[in-house]
Order: sequence, then structure tokens, then C-alpha cells
Amino acid sequence: MPKLDTDYVRRQFPALTDDVVFLDNAGGSQVAKPVFDRMNEFMIGANVQLGATYGTSVAASRKVAEGRAALATLLNADRPEEVVMGATATQLFDQLAQSLVQHWVPGDEIVVSNFDHEANIGPWRRLEQRGIVVKTWEISNDTRKPEAEDLAPLLGPKTRLVAMTHCSNIFGGINDVRAIADLVHDYGAMLCVDGVAYAPHRAVDVKALDADFYGFSVYKTYGPHHAALYGKYDLLRHKAGNINHYFYGEDKVPNKLEPGNPNYELSYSCVGVIEYLEGLASAHGINVSGRAAVEASFDLIADHETALSERLLAYLRSREDVTIVGEQSSERNLRVPTISFVIAGQSSREIVEAVDPSGVGIRFGDFHSKRLVQALDLGDADGVIRVSAVHYNTLDEMDRLIERLESAV
Repeated sequence: MPKLDTDYVRRQFPALTDDVVFLDNAGGSQVAKPVFDRMNEFMIGANVQLGATYGTSVAASRKVAEGRAALATLLNADRPEEVVMGATATQLFDQLAQSLVQHWVPGDEIVVSNFDHEANIGPWRRLEQRGIVVKTWEISNDTRKPEAEDLAPLLGPKTRLVAMTHCSNIFGGINDVRAIADLVHDYGAMLCVDGVAYAPHRAVDVKALDADFYGFSVYKTYGPHHAALYGKYDLLRHKAGNINHYFYGEDKVPNKLEPGNPNYELSYSCVGVIEYLEGLASAHGINVSGRAAVEASFDLIADHETALSERLLAYLRSREDVTIVGEQSSERNLRVPTISFVIAGQSSREIVEAVDPSGVGIRFGDFHSKRLVQALDLGDADGVIRVSAVHYNTLDEMDRLIERLESAV
């Protein structure tokens, strides 16, 4: 496997300059050029309502369908109809909850965690108002990882769904979704996975994971401010209720879960994410397209991100006053380059604010994983310091951050 050509990569992201180092990518990545090229194409040549018989409307309908198909390719879904589109993952998980509960009855049970982003906790907890029993899968105090042995006692004949994250936006650690899916399915329940923190770093394969539902933010994966939710087709058709207009039938998948329609130009611009990944593979001598290009490109990305992680983690491990929150190894199968830490006797806010003038963008807080940060009891009201790299970051940028951290503490 060739080494990632970061000069090539950075040329594909016009927002990148030497003046600003973007290390807050878990909040939103920069946008690849093919994405806004596609967006402009739609806005100039196809900005009409879908569904009419005249030529421009037919073209617009085709382009939105191409965007949905691109997201299906990114997820390795069986068919485009398995992709529900919307503004954010938070919104889509809420829509899914409101759809599924139509087929549940008071006393049915769901399991949520205390280690997810609130997007995949809050919508399910609110179903308590409908008589649904909500149980909490808590992170292990010993391993600080979600353990299947802690989940198993919460499952039973009334369990309808378990919600979990593929990768923590605090820890950066990758969870074994397939093992959890197998356990959940043994009880006849469904698994809903938050892949927001995973999708920018590794190729998502919903079939290999056997996830029933899987959501992620396209705007954190080099695309527009858009999101996607995968659902197995039979589940979307038969287990999910209609939250759109009353005359949308139960078999109108996925539109019955897209009230008001998704944003058209953002949907079409998702084609540009696949184009970017295909170009990345080609630039490294890997001449494939579609799903093969997604997998090849993320393989390149994973190796480069491992080096980025190790550069920062090695520095943090060398300091006795630093506590790394989560996985300390940089091994690519264990973590992504979202790295959180606290410094003994130091305010996370003050450290980040000391770094800010250098033009290096990092962040402090709980990142909407408030339940997790509270459970960790880190002793800092300002939460953790988080550095979140992606593949367009460089080792030189990591060194620039480390130099600034060294002077700040």
C-alpha cells in the first residue's frame, strides 16, 4: 500500500492554508472540491422541484437519486432506498425513534448507553413519555470501554432496540459493533449505531456490521452539511411508521421518514464525496471506482491517521501530568485520531485558549457526550481537551500543536 500523498490531498480542499491548522475536525471537516462543484452544478442547472415531467425537473430528480446512491455506496448498503437523508444525524435518529415507536407498545424496552453522543440517547429516552421502558448500558469503570457482558443482563424478550456508538467522539476508540449486533439479534432486537465519529476515518460496511440502522454526518466526512441514516429495507418498510404526509403509504421507503424532503443540492453534492475518494485512489495508482475506491482510499487514510495519532499520543504519554481519556494505543483497528486528554492542575479551557492565538484549532468541553464525561468524573468543569485530526492533517501540524502545548503548560 503506497504512502498517502498529503500534498495531493490538501490540494483537494481549497479551505486549507498554512495559516490555520484544523484539528477540530470531529465537529465538522473541510469540504472536498468535487462536493461544491456538484452543489454549484445543481443550483445553476437543476434548482427546481422534483417530480414534474418537464426536462429540468426530471434531471433534478435524477441528480438527487444519484446523491442517495452515492451514500449507499459509502455505507455499502444493498440499495439506495435503504438511505434516509436529512440535515443532521441528531435529527435523523429522532425521526427514526418517532417512526419505530408507532409499532411498539407500553412496556416494550430499549437500551441506551451512557457513553454515546446525546444524538443517539436523547431521542430514545424521550420515548419514556410513550410508556417505553428505557434501560442504561453503562461504561465499565475498570476498562473504560463498553463491554458486552454489561449489556447482556439488560436484554430480554421485551427488548426492541439497543442504541450504541461505533466510535466515541471523546475516546476515539472503535467498538466491536458486529459482536454487539450478534448479541442483540439473539434476543430478536434491533441495533441502531451512531457512526458519526467513525465514518470520516474508516470505510463503513453496514452489511459486515449487520447493523439494523446506522447514521452519520456527511459534513464530518468531507461533504456538505447533510446526514444519512441507513436502515435495512425490510425494517424500514415493515417496522418503521410514517412520519411524513398521511397519504404516504407504509411501503413508501425511504420517503415516509423524510418529512418535507431532504435538501436537494446537498443530496446531489454527496456524489462529490465518492468522486473525491475515487480520485484519491487513482492518485495513488489504485484504478478502481465506486465501493472499491471507498475501501482503498480509507485503507490509505487509516495508515496516515495512525501516524498522526502516534505523534500526539507519544508526546502525551511522555508527560506524567497528562491523562489520556481512552485508548492510549495508536493502532488503526483500535482507534481513530480523535484524542482527548486532561492535564493535572490545569483548566482545559485555559489550555485551549492559550493554543488559539497560534492558529491551531482544537477544542475543550464534553462535545455533547455529557453523560460520558460526567461518568468519567475527570475533575475538570471544562471537560476534556480534544484534538481531532483527519487525513488532510500532517505530521508537521501535529508538531506545531505539540510545540504550542508545551509552551502552554
